Amino acid sequence: METNLALLLLLAPLAGFLINIFAGKKLSGNLSGTLGSLAVAVSFAVTLFFFLQVNNTGEPVMVNLYTWMKMVNFDINFGFQLDQLSLLWLMFVTGIGTLIHIYSISYMHDDENIHKFFAYLNLFVLFMMILVMGSNLLIMFIGWEGVGLCSYLLIGFWYKKQEYNDAAKKAFIMNRIGDLGFLIGIFIIGYLFHSVEYNDIRNIIASGEADIDMAWLGIAALCLFIGACGKSAQIPLYTWLPDAMAGPTPVSALIHAATMVTAGIFMITRLNFVFDLTPDIQHIIAIVGAITSLMAATIGLAQNDIKKVLAYSTVSQLGLMFMALGFGAYEVAVFHVITHAFFKACLFLGSGSVIHAMHGEQDMRNMGGLKKVMGITFATFMISTLAISGLPPFSGFFSKDEILMTAFHHDKVLWIIGSLASIMTAFYMFRLVFLTFYKDFRGTEEQKHHLHESPGLITFPLIVLAILALVGGAISLPGSSWLNHYLAPVIANPAQHHALGTTEYMLMGIAVVGALIGIGLAYTKYISKAQVPPQDSEITGFTKVVYNKFYVDEIYMAVIVKPIYAIGSFFKNVTEAAISGFVFGLGRAATLIGAQGRYIQNGSVGFYLLIFVLGMCSVIAYIFLK
Repeated sequence: METNLALLLLLAPLAGFLINIFAGKKLSGNLSGTLGSLAVAVSFAVTLFFFLQVNNTGEPVMVNLYTWMKMVNFDINFGFQLDQLSLLWLMFVTGIGTLIHIYSISYMHDDENIHKFFAYLNLFVLFMMILVMGSNLLIMFIGWEGVGLCSYLLIGFWYKKQEYNDAAKKAFIMNRIGDLGFLIGIFIIGYLFHSVEYNDIRNIIASGEADIDMAWLGIAALCLFIGACGKSAQIPLYTWLPDAMAGPTPVSALIHAATMVTAGIFMITRLNFVFDLTPDIQHIIAIVGAITSLMAATIGLAQNDIKKVLAYSTVSQLGLMFMALGFGAYEVAVFHVITHAFFKACLFLGSGSVIHAMHGEQDMRNMGGLKKVMGITFATFMISTLAISGLPPFSGFFSKDEILMTAFHHDKVLWIIGSLASIMTAFYMFRLVFLTFYKDFRGTEEQKHHLHESPGLITFPLIVLAILALVGGAISLPGSSWLNHYLAPVIANPAQHHALGTTEYMLMGIAVVGALIGIGLAYTKYISKAQVPPQDSEITGFTKVVYNKFYVDEIYMAVIVKPIYAIGSFFKNVTEAAISGFVFGLGRAATLIGAQGRYIQNGSVGFYLLIFVLGMCSVIAYIFLK
């Protein structure tokens, strides 16, 4: 029964994909959307069944279908591991995925290729489930590559605009860079442990009997982290994620809230027993996460595209999660993954509701006053903004506070960096809220005339996600964490949780005061002084540098892309031309020799006899006169 249910979990979205991709044109848009949504809802129901079972028994469900590869001392099974970690991920992947599918029925109803959209969404969810369910690194890699492919299809879904195609290609290529590191890490792990099965690797490490080369293990951990940087958008492989806003808003919510960008955090948490043996790599992870968080938050301060602000917010929050991973606080990182999935999905879908009402407008400078006509969107957006800003009692307060508290006890410098990023988060998120929903409307009269609240299929997911963003922190309250207890079987060395004392309460107070300072600065600037960000041509000074994202894309273009183009042009115009000239020269020489020989074949028998006689004389002379 468990095997059949596990297969149903995977086959439901696969069926949705196949039906929509092959028969979708014959179906109405609503029917395609309904089928796609039902497919993911079935997976959510099965996930819920397994989740309750494992929560009650504490025993993971192992499903081994067959032996995939068999070598002398190396076997790889094609199987799935439904334990506490994978089921927790599946809960919000399928749960939030279902809400995003429902939302998309209304949001994409006018699109001529709506059936393809739902097919790609279903396929994306399928590969994400394979990624988290696999019992070994190779099956994870299948899902890892699959979500990369689907992100390419979804980001470039509106392919008639070349800039969207460019964004899709950028995401695909940058992910391939990280994926190469991930693949090298898998090879090294396989070489060191003669297995890529999670349980085998963990048992070998726990036994302490294996003679593991720590230098190679460190290289493997670093390569795996490079793979995580690609998927989870950390420095230097983060620039694809903001450009991925080219895709439809439901895609942004799916990729940037609960699925693809959390794959790197899942992978490191899954292999926590490997990373615990490489403290130097963990320190690198913490530093990279902190710097990414601060840099992305700084860029978010000056962005005017509502989705770009949320994109850099995602990069910043992912940085905080990686900082927690670097400290070995895997449970804390997972906690923030869950709360972030709630409020960030709500924020992205809320921005889609605004864009829907504004007929495609995404520039916050052309918005304003929308709370008067979009009450539900505003209320849900405000709840999620309070959550991401880290104010109690919203979910983000508890998860972000745990990260900062962990940082304080491990590295004061990184705590300061994380705290600054959190203050900036509160500022730019309320900047977004004030510019979008408050004061007077700054758009055109035609836009103003058509302003309206979004339909029920859009507002329903917003309400559900806003409720989760409000109460989601209850899964890991200070001193009484259900989440930490639940994850204990899969975390080899649980993080040390400090009792609530004077220091901890002081840190909570500092975090709240920091968030209030950020909100207060935003209120003063955009409500009290009613400032509106200047037009692009009027932006000057450091603000221009921040607005242009520190020119990182331009630096990559100058330092990496253009030199590669130059090398490619050299090989094409010089090296390839020389090789081609040599090869073609041989051909021309053969042709010339053949042309000269053709004149000998003139049909004259007397000439042929003369040549025959001369040849025979030459042979006789060679034999007898040498």
